[in-house]
Amino acid sequence: MSTQAVLTDLEALANQWSLLDHAQEWSDFSQASAQAPSEWTSSVVFEGMHCTACAINIEEALMSVPGVKSAHISAASHRGRVVWSSDQTQPSQWMKAVAQLGYRTVPANDALANELRREDARKMLWRWGVAGLCMMQVMMYATPVYMSGPQEIAPDMVQLLRWASWVLSLPVVFFSCMPFFKTALSDLRHRKISMDLPVAIGMGVTFVVSTLGTFEPQGAFGAEVYFDSFTMFVFFLLTGRWLELRLRDKTAGALEAVMNRLPDAVHRKTKNGQWEMTTLRHLRLQDVIQVRPGEAFAADANILLGETQVDEALLTGESRPLPRVQGEAVLAGSLNLTATVEVQVSSLGQQTRFGQMVALMESAAVSKPSMALLADRVAKPFLWGVLVLAAVAAVWGWQYSPSHALMVAVSVLIVTCPCALSLATPAAMLSSAGALAKAGVMLRSLQALQMLAKVDTVIFDKTGTLTQEDFSLQRTVTREGVLPEQALAWAAALANHSLHPVSRSLVRAMGDKTQNLGALENIQEFAGQGVQATWRSTQTDSGSRKELRLGSAAFCGLPAAQGDVLHACLSDQDGWLATFEFAETPRAEAAETLRALEGMGLRIRVLSGDGQASVTQLASRLNIAHAMGACSPEEKLKQVKQEQALGHRVAMVGDGLNDGPVLAGADVSFALGQALPLAQSKADFVFMASDLKPLVATFALSRKTLAIVRQNLIWAAIYNFACVPLAMLGYLPAWLAGLGMACSSLGVVLNAMRLSKTLQFDVKGRA
Repeated sequence: MSTQAVLTDLEALANQWSLLDHAQEWSDFSQASAQAPSEWTSSVVFEGMHCTACAINIEEALMSVPGVKSAHISAASHRGRVVWSSDQTQPSQWMKAVAQLGYRTVPANDALANELRREDARKMLWRWGVAGLCMMQVMMYATPVYMSGPQEIAPDMVQLLRWASWVLSLPVVFFSCMPFFKTALSDLRHRKISMDLPVAIGMGVTFVVSTLGTFEPQGAFGAEVYFDSFTMFVFFLLTGRWLELRLRDKTAGALEAVMNRLPDAVHRKTKNGQWEMTTLRHLRLQDVIQVRPGEAFAADANILLGETQVDEALLTGESRPLPRVQGEAVLAGSLNLTATVEVQVSSLGQQTRFGQMVALMESAAVSKPSMALLADRVAKPFLWGVLVLAAVAAVWGWQYSPSHALMVAVSVLIVTCPCALSLATPAAMLSSAGALAKAGVMLRSLQALQMLAKVDTVIFDKTGTLTQEDFSLQRTVTREGVLPEQALAWAAALANHSLHPVSRSLVRAMGDKTQNLGALENIQEFAGQGVQATWRSTQTDSGSRKELRLGSAAFCGLPAAQGDVLHACLSDQDGWLATFEFAETPRAEAAETLRALEGMGLRIRVLSGDGQASVTQLASRLNIAHAMGACSPEEKLKQVKQEQALGHRVAMVGDGLNDGPVLAGADVSFALGQALPLAQSKADFVFMASDLKPLVATFALSRKTLAIVRQNLIWAAIYNFACVPLAMLGYLPAWLAGLGMACSSLGVVLNAMRLSKTLQFDVKGRA
């Protein structure tokens, strides 16, 4: 492609990207930073990538643009995350920097991304078909020469067969090989290197040598032509690329299928009562939209008209269809199953449960585990080493036969391309992430999946994690002169400012009952301890005041209660006011899950902010040897650090506000689906279903993933160490080198695909 043609294409793309420079478009694929409003994080898809070196080149190009703060690109998922400042750059500018390398950038979750992928797949299929057809014809012409003895075919007939093979090779060169040549020229123009550069050099050298032999049969290269080898290894390489593309759609594509679940457009009711089609970016809070059977809800909403059944399996883990009637809420991303309904939008975008889930998956899709980072570091030096090794082979063999020397160099170039090495880790990790996503387990970082396989200690929170989330108020004991109803009203008023499971239980116990509460002021929550506030009987300063505290006995300044009952205390400036006793029940799956984890060789501990007596009682029921109660968030974190100091790898499972610090401090962390946003923000794994069933299967999958990664790396190493000497010695022709390279990459991807099986969990949590 000429420089003028490249510039023309860039100008056309720049005109398209300029549409994305309007601030109102950014929210579709970007999120503003809470700390710096001018700083945006964009999720994008890159087309045309084939290896880790491509990802590195794109990252370097992006970082060269003023205003781009960071860039993380995944070669396996073809997705990236770009952090940029709107004060210094615009999306069109950093997208143009990528396009200059020969890659195309598309906003993530855009319908255009899927269309471009389908278009590229069609083009690749056409190139593969042309290469295959030409290869068969060239092999038909080459076979008589190989099968005949000396002088059995007349020289002019041999020359005619060469000319026919040359003509049939032209479509392969100018059509099938074009993506390789374009990327290679871009690499040379920008002084970079990717996997396509040595491959393109190999293709070009083979065709040129064979062409010289055809035009000058008596010249230095006229002894033999290699059109059959050329067309064969092009066909094998394209076969490998095509199958890798299809397999990637089944592995990393599982993540994309979940992320692209929302409809592109919806039916919105206008002010005059008519229905209009509009895109999601134009939806606003309180808009009324119509959702038909088979469609996904575009936002969190409340049903205004109609009743239906919905599928929330992806969001809540509930596999059964759930009835939804007028007045009830529906979740973005859930599917409408039975009837058309009208709903009113209550939450959009990142504020929805689906939006938060997509943010987790996008983070996982672009993350790089340490094993993949190692491959990134060696990718470029390895490719340069390949070029040097090929040059050495050509120089060494030139003295004997120039044409044979060049073909040996071509074989080295092709056989040593690190496709399998660069795919070994991310292919397996993304397959597992896709399987987990389909099973309702959201993964924030691929590194966490690698680390989880090394965990030997699992620490659980108690309340809401090992126990049911809902507690029932059994008894209220009050100070003389204080009515239980009044004490409950005070407690519920304080609890309404906390998301702790016990607080939520107090609010539910109060229900719709009303009390003349007066006013609360100076409300403050202490994570894992309780809530305090000042209460006034009237809105005026003349009203009576109470300094109320709700929480543990220690927080309320009271002596520790005796007994095993879960309780919360209420106090004022005069001391104890009331004690609320609750009944708590272990989760149905907790005991079986813990036994299964111990069967895998894991140590189990419990750290809880509840009293030691209730923690000990639960530990006894679940056969947990190590349990500690009355733990503040700081104490929980201290215990985790102590375990880590002893050489243990620690996983933390929690769901409460007080779990945030310890979730962040653990090597790996889990949050249940109903966990607070703070807990989820610190967690590596989020279970969409509010139960422990997926825990054992997630541990088992992580170990299987690490084993397959190691298998892939060992295979890639063995393949290169075995084939490079054969290629250097001339025992590996170019076509066989192409076949070996394709089979090596496919072997790695197919091995990784074993992890993409959808996980199904039994009551014991096993997959």
